Amino acid sequence: MRAILIAFRRVAHRALEVALHVERRLEPFFRPALNRLTREPVARLVQHLKNRERPNLGLAIAEEKVFDWEDDSLQAIIDEMREQMKLHFQPGAYERGGNTKTHGLVRATFTVRDDLPDHLRHGVFATARSYPAYIRFAGPGPDVPEDIRDVGFGSMSVKLMDVPGPKLLEDEKFTQDWPAVVTPTFVTPDSRENAKLQYWSTIDEPIWYFLNPKDMHLLDFIMQGLWNETQYNPLGQRYYSCVPYLLGEGQAMLYSYKPLSTVHRKIPGVPFGRVPPNYLRDNMVRTLRETAVEFDMLVQLQTDPHLMPIEDASIRWPENLSPWIPVARIHIPQQEFDTPAQMSFARKLRINPWHSLPEHRPLGNQSRARRRMYAELAAFRQRMNLEEHVEPTGDESFG
Repeated sequence: MRAILIAFRRVAHRALEVALHVERRLEPFFRPALNRLTREPVARLVQHLKNRERPNLGLAIAEEKVFDWEDDSLQAIIDEMREQMKLHFQPGAYERGGNTKTHGLVRATFTVRDDLPDHLRHGVFATARSYPAYIRFAGPGPDVPEDIRDVGFGSMSVKLMDVPGPKLLEDEKFTQDWPAVVTPTFVTPDSRENAKLQYWSTIDEPIWYFLNPKDMHLLDFIMQGLWNETQYNPLGQRYYSCVPYLLGEGQAMLYSYKPLSTVHRKIPGVPFGRVPPNYLRDNMVRTLRETAVEFDMLVQLQTDPHLMPIEDASIRWPENLSPWIPVARIHIPQQEFDTPAQMSFARKLRINPWHSLPEHRPLGNQSRARRRMYAELAAFRQRMNLEEHVEPTGDESFG
């Protein structure tokens, strides 16, 4: 009987995947209008239902709570993600365990605004200056599918260089890493739940993390689905940190990258023709051949420790309690970035939010997990590829 149930579960999961792939091809024709009509009302309802069930931990602003299950959950996540990497890649060609498919690594300049109020002037934002940066745009993991067949997810990881001051990780001395994704809330509320998701991902049935009748996460499934959609161009997408960071001692923030530029968005072949496997990279290439692209970096300060939690990344911080504030401008100049040398360099980079000034220390249990998880999985990837870790300076040549 158990074998029959497993077989049925796998067939049902495959059917759901096929339906999702069909929808991805149809979404460009209906999803923008649907988003305008339903996204915010549904998101508010989901958040209301989640907040109604959450306990109040009684924490102060920017205060964390360490749970007794964190070490076991972290080890489970590392073990599962390492196994996923072994299943999907061969030595010499290992990719990341998460945010796996590189669409492109581009050069950029990150300029702090000169009109920031004093309470925002901490760390990187203390002085109105510019930093050289690399930005990696990527798709989901743990594999590297054709773009039209992914789950509609993307990431934008900013690595600043020439950042003075002590850092929280010792493997890089002058960098500040700020990763972000297309959803304003994280896929799981905490690292204990993330360990469950990684198990289902290892057996290639991640949808059952959300829809398992014995342990359902339907509200998180809906919340992710509101923002996971067919992607058009990574350079024209808004991204969110999902998890909080310090903005100076005693002050917590989320951050977001808001696009400001018009970019190429056409997807050749939709709905049911042949779609280029890397059309997202193709649209990035076309855009940056013709024009520069800019983003605003915005921050949102924590003003209510319960409604804007540190330890639950599935909760969207209400904008009516704390609006987004622009703090920096990201300028991506015209460039060619899709050379084999530059794509190879992107795979060698380590992105870790703990490459950070103490003033921007990552907060919450998922961030605490990321410190060791990202470091160990990056070292594992580089070891399997026989690569040494090198801290970037921005002066690299890919000619």
